[in-house]
Amino acid sequence: MNLRSLNSITLILLGLILFSCETSEKEKQQKPNILFIMSDDHAYQAVSAYGHGLNKTPNIDRLAEEGAVFTRATVTNSICAPSRAVLLTGKHSFINGKVDNVQPFNWDQDNFPKLMQANGYQTAMIGKIHLDGLPQGFDFSMVLPGQGHYYNPDFLINGERKRFEGYCTEIITETMLDWLKNKRDPNKPFCALYHQKAPHRNWKPAPKYLTLYDDVTFDPPANYFDDYEGMGTAAKEQEMQIDGHARWGHDFKMLVDPDGNPTGFENELKRFNEKQKEDWLAAYTPKNEAMKAAKLEGKELGLWKFNRYIKDYLRTIKSVDDGVGEVLDYLDEAGLAENTIVVYTSDQGFYLGEHGWFDKRFMYEESFRTPLLMRYPKEIEAGTKIDKLVQNLDFAPTFLDYAGIEIPEEMQGESFRELVGGKTEEWRDAVYYTYYEYPSVHMVKRHYGVATERYKLMHFYYDIDEWEMYDLETDPSEMQNVYGNPEYAEIQKELHSRLEELREYYGDSDENNEKFKKAYLNHQEKRRKEQEARQAAQKNN
Repeated sequence: MNLRSLNSITLILLGLILFSCETSEKEKQQKPNILFIMSDDHAYQAVSAYGHGLNKTPNIDRLAEEGAVFTRATVTNSICAPSRAVLLTGKHSFINGKVDNVQPFNWDQDNFPKLMQANGYQTAMIGKIHLDGLPQGFDFSMVLPGQGHYYNPDFLINGERKRFEGYCTEIITETMLDWLKNKRDPNKPFCALYHQKAPHRNWKPAPKYLTLYDDVTFDPPANYFDDYEGMGTAAKEQEMQIDGHARWGHDFKMLVDPDGNPTGFENELKRFNEKQKEDWLAAYTPKNEAMKAAKLEGKELGLWKFNRYIKDYLRTIKSVDDGVGEVLDYLDEAGLAENTIVVYTSDQGFYLGEHGWFDKRFMYEESFRTPLLMRYPKEIEAGTKIDKLVQNLDFAPTFLDYAGIEIPEEMQGESFRELVGGKTEEWRDAVYYTYYEYPSVHMVKRHYGVATERYKLMHFYYDIDEWEMYDLETDPSEMQNVYGNPEYAEIQKELHSRLEELREYYGDSDENNEKFKKAYLNHQEKRRKEQEARQAAQKNN
């Protein structure tokens, strides 16, 4: 072989190596970005893409129009911190350990951002996570301590506390945009968790939306004045009625109640700056005075409470929707939209007056179901509608699947990539649910259950032993418990069998329930002793 031939071969080999490197780098760069948007307590009824006609969320709706809307997305445990732990780990609460809002969360266990970070993704967590400790798996984190505040909130920036002036929802959006535009490495794919506090209780609107909906009167759901006669003990003994358990100050924003008693809301205003306080009082004082002058009673008072609640709730959502629009606009302008998976969801559903309630926790539909909208132009056809039983358990494996990362065996969810991409119709036929935080705020009893596309079976336990079963086709509002009805005997038997199968499949048991009950009672006893010690110290001083 002469020198010219050798040089030719060398050049060809070098070209092949360079081409291989370029291809590898291109494939690496083409890994999809992930933007996961989660609000807190955003009911699917208050996302206009779901067609309830309550409000307008045009920016969130874009994800449904340009991608997919899931009509039966559900959660495994309808309460803030446990839901977020399930999102991160892809494991049920009784496996990841965060069964309620009081048990600690172990950040040392695997989560999907850690795995993405280890596989070349740049990661960020901005907003509310409601899990104690420094978030693990993120190159950058800026999170609210605990629940956080709507006005002038503190944030923990990579663990360091800093107070911000302004409105929480807007601050979180501004920080998310700043990270996307200026802080991330554009040569790496990103996975960003953009989590809003809103519309969590006590629903303080942004200054610019304090009078939004003042010219509207909302009609409550048909079962707003429910007497629970068709349900069970758990529904009757809860403490989450808008007309009964919501508070004059904290929830209805009154400085003085209709009887002239101070409510304590003045203390909440102390966090406001002077301009914020001035704007707030200018908006609410005339409305509050008009309500007291009307001397409302009975159902009229109940309807006023519903309207005060729902208007404040929807006002906070308006700011969330604004933020989603700003971030989607940036993705378009930066040329990132085509290769970015965008998900919008909530940590669980919420009651907007159904059964007379606010809050969540129950396995009844309004808190069990959650909004879920998703856009990824490369794989998801615009206008897709998914009616399958997807859960928050599935987010972690789904994101890892899109990123080309092996899904750990211990993750209990399933990737719904092929489902939403139109490549399969096969999916699970039932989902499993647990709830543990009782006795506690809102007094929703402990329960677990199974749901299929049509039916639901729940077992309430601890201080009662009751079963409830609902036919969602004939009774979508879950007004009539059909457990024990001879007409449903075969279905009831099938649901019991399916429930036991799922408990075994996921690794749950009555022994787990007893273990978590003891842990919760020990925590409550510890808190009681600490409170007594503080009171004794104050008395001695």
